[in-house]
Amino acid sequence: MLKPGDSPLLIRAAELITPQLAEFGALMFGERLGWSLKEMWVNVLDTGGRQVMHNHANSFISGVVYLTPTHPEARTVFMKSPGGTDFAFKNDHAGTNNGPYSADKWISPQPEPGDMVMFPSYLMHAVPPNPGERRITMSFNAIPTRLDSWGYTIGFSG
Repeated sequence: MLKPGDSPLLIRAAELITPQLAEFGALMFGERLGWSLKEMWVNVLDTGGRQVMHNHANSFISGVVYLTPTHPEARTVFMKSPGGTDFAFKNDHAGTNNGPYSADKWISPQPEPGDMVMFPSYLMHAVPPNPGERRITMSFNAIPTRLDSWGYTIGFSG
């Protein structure tokens, strides 16, 4: 795990990512909050490499910055939690169009180098086996500087 201060390149990446965290965090929490990048890491998937389904329980926002081209079959896949909290009976038939709120899983759009995808850290995600060239991404986890739930306030330090 890397801290943003471990490298001038990571410091610059953090400078570019942090304002986007504030925007995405406002969508998640309904308020603009301060954010801290807790850790960053690089993923290298050679041909046949994959990442199993997982989430990031130690943070609130996670993200992926794509550094190289990604084979279409090795796009990040997002899934509803296996335990689920959805309706057991849902509207699901040949005439429906599944989207991120109605599908059991959905695949990220085809990324280009430099694209970034952010998502709530609790969201399950995976990368299927990579049939293409080496796929390199930089991932990160972030936490807000504070949360307030009806007067119960907690602060987080960077």
